[in-house]
Amino acid sequence: MSGAALGVEIILVFFLALFLLHRYGDFRRQQRMVLFGTLLAWYLCFLIVFILPLDVSTTIYRQCEKDQASPTISPALSNHTPNTSATPTKRRCNKPWSFIPEGIMPVFWRVVYWTSQCLTWLLLPFMQSYARSGGFSITGKIKTALIENAIYYGTYLLIFGSLLIYVAVHPEWHLSWYELQTIGITAANTWGLFLLVLLLGYGLVEIPRSYWNASRHGHLLAKTYFKAAKLMTEKADAEENLEDVMEEVRKVSEAVKYNHPLRRSVDTILRKCPLEYQEKMGRNMDDYEDFDDKQNSYPTEKSLVKLHKQVIYAVQRHNRTRVQWQILLQQAIHLEDVAKNETSLTHQFVHSFPSSEPTGRFSRYVYTPTVEWYWECLLKRWFFRLLSVVLTLFSVAVVWSECTFFSTRPVLSLFAVFIQLAERDYNYLYIEMACFITIFFLCTCVYSTVFRIRVFNYYYLASHHQTDAYSLQFSGMLFCRLTPPCA
Repeated sequence: MSGAALGVEIILVFFLALFLLHRYGDFRRQQRMVLFGTLLAWYLCFLIVFILPLDVSTTIYRQCEKDQASPTISPALSNHTPNTSATPTKRRCNKPWSFIPEGIMPVFWRVVYWTSQCLTWLLLPFMQSYARSGGFSITGKIKTALIENAIYYGTYLLIFGSLLIYVAVHPEWHLSWYELQTIGITAANTWGLFLLVLLLGYGLVEIPRSYWNASRHGHLLAKTYFKAAKLMTEKADAEENLEDVMEEVRKVSEAVKYNHPLRRSVDTILRKCPLEYQEKMGRNMDDYEDFDDKQNSYPTEKSLVKLHKQVIYAVQRHNRTRVQWQILLQQAIHLEDVAKNETSLTHQFVHSFPSSEPTGRFSRYVYTPTVEWYWECLLKRWFFRLLSVVLTLFSVAVVWSECTFFSTRPVLSLFAVFIQLAERDYNYLYIEMACFITIFFLCTCVYSTVFRIRVFNYYYLASHHQTDAYSLQFSGMLFCRLTPPCA
């Protein structure tokens, strides 16, 4: 089993990241570069949850071997027989089932650390600008990405250069290249720690509260109505914005004829439009009319690049709100059915609109209307309440442990006490499970907050393949900045 557990978990985490990316991204429409960068960023961050417990158990085993190699005096002998000659006692060290050979983990963590740093500070910002660009060629998109990142990083370099000049002219301060590298690493880790504490604080409160509110059907239905009203306004605004952009595209398409030099760019824009608008514009276009060089009403290439960018954003927003509206309607109908069936005397769940999807054997023989009634109207509520209480206790334990981690004698951190109890008997499976549950809960609080964040309509992770390339890569940048402090 030497290193086998590490290899298996690396493969499983890859498929987990791939599954989540498939849920939020669109493999058929989005660029391969965007999908690869986001997948790599998510993959490196998720690795911590599963690999760190193996590293802890292996470290405990190696520490036991070191203690066994160096003779120690038994506490019982030193307390009860101080005048007799103490004999060294050795403890038997059992190798853990998930033992990782020496030299692998330091290389592994270096690869994870430096890859995540390169992604978050260099590659992902460039790929983000490249994917958001409205250019019609690879060269144009690269040029736009370089200009945007030059402006972005130029501000940082200006501030850093000013501080560096101040340090250089100061007579008492002398910095070497190693010290400058250390300052850069410390600054990046500090920013990651600040982000980690901010997201963790929100997740520790929001996750238990969300499950408690999910057990309150009346509150959940009222919240769904509020979301529906808000989403309806956003959907109407998206449709109006799409109509305005399509009208602009129609004017450009009618002005730029088939033999105009910019016609290929216009055709590229048309292919990004919805099918109904493409057919409407195709019927109104006269391909046999030549363009006149003397007219000055033709658009420029710069204006077409801007229009292309507007079309991509408008179509993505329209599709997202349309899909979310359908999903939210289904949720509202289901919650209304739950409210109606709570007073049912037959204890059988009745749907207002029967599902058009074919029912399988599980739904037909196991998940019957009676079982569905007991689950939806009775058991689900208490299950969410119990889960909320358990998660609340976990949150309190995390806060207590964070406030008392500096106390080593006595050990007040609850998680440290559990690990030390398991370490005495070298129960590596218990050690790994305790570490995994603790790290999994902490990372769930942090990572779930990243998926919940919404910055207007620029950054928004929407499920059912409705997340745009900009939001996917922005989430990848956040995950990469969280990787070093989590590790």
